[in-house]
Amino acid sequence: MTTKIGVSGDIGSFSEETGLNYIKKSQLKDAKLVHLIDMDGVMSALDAGNIDIGIFPVVNNNSGLVWPAFEAMGKYSFKIIDEMHLDIEQCIFAKKLMPLREITAIYSYTPAFDQCKIFLNTEVSGIPQVLWEDMAKAARDLANDKLPENTAVIGSRRSAATYGLTVLLSNIQDVKPNVTMFVVVTKEGA
Repeated sequence: MTTKIGVSGDIGSFSEETGLNYIKKSQLKDAKLVHLIDMDGVMSALDAGNIDIGIFPVVNNNSGLVWPAFEAMGKYSFKIIDEMHLDIEQCIFAKKLMPLREITAIYSYTPAFDQCKIFLNTEVSGIPQVLWEDMAKAARDLANDKLPENTAVIGSRRSAATYGLTVLLSNIQDVKPNVTMFVVVTKEGA
């Protein structure tokens, strides 16, 4: 039987990478990732029995608690079965190579902005920051022309590669290592 693992991110997200690491660590032979974009989506799918395991971030050594995770966890019964740690390398990427001064807006998710405050306040100060539901979804939307042409996204190198985007700068996070702890959960009583 296939183990369905819900992750709080789109294809190319840090949650997806953590999910793949969990599959390898647990030596699951028949597992499938389900991309549920946000933590509430993961917890809701777990509660409904649509997935067997959920994985999402809860805390980062730089930006602190991932509040949407705690809001979602407060709504459902669940059991934590494992934790995973991932060193997060934030990158800024766009559809094409361009100087940072040509970026008209930067899209990402709150934790990414929180982890890159120094970069945002010095290298791209004054460029509007637009919150998106998931950084990998922002990458997908940029690649699919759903965001303006000179938009940039802050996120993973993996998401840039997945959607054929160009990394303008890497390692833009404020601290190194930039470790996020993810929890692995199952339904209460499972």
